[in-house]
Amino acid sequence: QVQLAESGGGLVQPGGSLRLSCAKSGSIFDRYTMGWYRQAPGKERELVTIISNDGRIVYGDSVKGRFTISRDNAKDTVYLQMNSLRPEDTAVYFCNVRVWRGAQIIDDYWGQGTQVTVSS
Repeated sequence: QVQLAESGGGLVQPGGSLRLSCAKSGSIFDRYTMGWYRQAPGKERELVTIISNDGRIVYGDSVKGRFTISRDNAKDTVYLQMNSLRPEDTAVYFCNVRVWRGAQIIDDYWGQGTQVTVSS
């Protein structure tokens, strides 16, 4: 049973920084990506960033140059460093683990979400 434990959300002023963490427990024997999605009130859930087992990274356009994802495979943990935060970054941030077999998604796991609020 795979479980994801997120931490690090909170309230920050515009221009500030936050760091989110997501620790995975449970075993996965296929290739999987780890990453973050976010959902603001009244909006669709959107990609923030994902990182593969071998370190390939994809960022959403709105966070490029400001957010950095990193992964500690030994700890099965992914981190999201968020800098130069803007009010429009306010959302619930969800950790995601997506399991792949070839080009097919065979499983999707989600954290409970952590609130990030950017406001003065």
